[in-house]
Amino acid sequence: MLFCCLCGLSAQTASSKEAVFQNPVLWEDLADADVLRVGDTYYYSASNMHYSPGAPILSSKDLAHWKYIGHSVPVLDFGPAYNLEGGSAYIRGTWASFLGYRQSNRTFYWGGCIDTKHTYIYTAKAAEGPWQRHAELGQCYYDAGLLVDDDDTMYVSYGNTTLRVAQLSPDATREVRSETVFTSPKELGMIEGSHIYKFKGNYYIITTKPANAEYVLKSTTGPFGPYTMRQLVRDAVSPVAGSGFPHQGGLVQTAKGDWYYMAFIDAYPGGRVPVLAPVHWTADGWPEVELKDGAWAKSYPLPVKAPVAASKPGFSDTFRAAQLGPEWEWNHNPDNSKWSAGNGLRLKTATVTDDLYMARNTLTHRIPGPASTATVALDVSRMKDGDCAGLAMLRDSSAWVGVIKENASYKVVMKSNLTMSRGWKTATKGDVVESAPISGGKIWLRVSADIHPGEGRQAHFFYSADGSAFHEIGKPLTLNYAWFFFMGYRFAIFNYATESLGGEVIASRFDISPAE
Repeated sequence: MLFCCLCGLSAQTASSKEAVFQNPVLWEDLADADVLRVGDTYYYSASNMHYSPGAPILSSKDLAHWKYIGHSVPVLDFGPAYNLEGGSAYIRGTWASFLGYRQSNRTFYWGGCIDTKHTYIYTAKAAEGPWQRHAELGQCYYDAGLLVDDDDTMYVSYGNTTLRVAQLSPDATREVRSETVFTSPKELGMIEGSHIYKFKGNYYIITTKPANAEYVLKSTTGPFGPYTMRQLVRDAVSPVAGSGFPHQGGLVQTAKGDWYYMAFIDAYPGGRVPVLAPVHWTADGWPEVELKDGAWAKSYPLPVKAPVAASKPGFSDTFRAAQLGPEWEWNHNPDNSKWSAGNGLRLKTATVTDDLYMARNTLTHRIPGPASTATVALDVSRMKDGDCAGLAMLRDSSAWVGVIKENASYKVVMKSNLTMSRGWKTATKGDVVESAPISGGKIWLRVSADIHPGEGRQAHFFYSADGSAFHEIGKPLTLNYAWFFFMGYRFAIFNYATESLGGEVIASRFDISPAE
């Protein structure tokens, strides 16, 4: 059984009578948006770096209420580090990619540069999948956008400071032309995150100046320019107190011809969170974001008055299906021989380690903001001596509540001070702050996380023997709100061995409830 309503945490209760939507439209870590419409459905592609499967896709009927539907990259098969073998791939993987649709062959295209070396293109007939690798190009299309032109030619805009446009072969398996189309003036500095569009015969590239501004390039003569530049939005006051400025996103046009811009705001420790605003066009053909007194508004009129089924906020999974829902992502690729679902989530130990950051088969879920509580019910009776299983707040500074089995006895522990270096290697493996003996049957573990943007936010850790009376354990984790890791905190279910493989735990239920 699976229930999810992510937008219920950030938008008004869905109904056909709604007149407005609330920003952020999704209070979850979904950065580098590429948004497009196919028919009456909108699709949203985001970064998820080292999490697997890669490149999550969401869909919506109104641009404000979204649901996860799949991933464009089924497995991160880019080398052993993505399996946590001989190293790790933290903050590598899928980032700042493109999502497009070609009407002539009714095919979706996803493309992204992996490890700043090669761009991979994946295709699918439906956004939900199945997706398959279509091509590996020999160059990196850095922070790219895709345009399928009126004559079916495919163009990719990309680059950092020096922006280029590439033309792909008709089958999108190779590059046939690439030209420099714009170099950022010295006074502006670095620009990146390019998306390319066509409107009323003109070509547009929108590009970001991290982390506070978006600019528009316009060409009246074709995709290869020349382009002139104008500011789209800069230093707009965020609709979320304490967060950064809206920037780096994509444009999308509704079926009735209205335009919107989906940006993200830096909202750490929760991550990079999407916000939406209307776009209007000037008489001389330039887009402008609709602001209110220089601020990105907390609410705007709903783009599409489509009926959306009413539901309550939150997330629940009892793992009755053999496949995990698209809300879930593993920390790196899993060992698929060591887990199963259908009668609960069975996690066998997949790694012998004393380091959570190097343990395979850690299953993660984004934390809905501004505050949420996650609870997992675990059967720990099949753990082996030396096994550690539990629920973590996972990022470059982490902590967890869980169960350790030692000398045939069980104890619940709260472990903190798990940290990574700036090179994304393990710096400290953590210390047990508090522990208590338990019987070793079933236990409920809980983490309550405040991810309002800014410093000083905390997560608290709890356990229960009956799923009703919860006891706080250890000390709160003060969350790291620095941006350098790029991804925000996640809830993570884990089970690893410190002595030998063979143990397992079963999660019978996982729930997230919102809190203010």
